[in-house]
Amino acid sequence: MNAEFTELLRPFLKFAGPDEITEESRLRDLGLDSMREIELLFAIEDTFGVAVPDDKLVDSTFATAGGLWGVVEELRAPVGGGSR
Repeated sequence: MNAEFTELLRPFLKFAGPDEITEESRLRDLGLDSMREIELLFAIEDTFGVAVPDDKLVDSTFATAGGLWGVVEELRAPVGGGSR
């Protein structure tokens, strides 16, 4: 995870406080609800220039910060696996 991503998450996690957000951080435990999940999704798409496909809009994608970041990274990867 990068710092930009964790800072993007923070406003959507009402119980995170100043604590570090790690890959294992459970987003629901930190206060992410279904309404804020939609807002977070739009923020991720705008910030990282990705479009999250419907098949990724499942509870497991939003379970942990690391899981969500993994989806973002997968979507940011160049098509065909070529170098940047």
